[in-house]
Amino acid sequence: MSSMSMKFSIKLYKGEKYYIARVPELGITTQGATKDEARRNLREAIQTHLEAMADYAMEHGKVAIEKGQLVTAE
Repeated sequence: MSSMSMKFSIKLYKGEKYYIARVPELGITTQGATKDEARRNLREAIQTHLEAMADYAMEHGKVAIEKGQLVTAE
């Protein structure tokens, strides 16, 4: 089974109180008290976002997965 790799731009900056982490391509923004916490929160937000997108696509007939392998995608 091959793995798929995706790369996104990450914007990380200091806000008034917290570090802000963004992925502009996905419209995801999160925060953390430290840079590391902001990065961890962003990783989790990306994973949740992509899982929700995949679930939506499968429910609406855009993606078919059999035996852990992508079969079709529209």
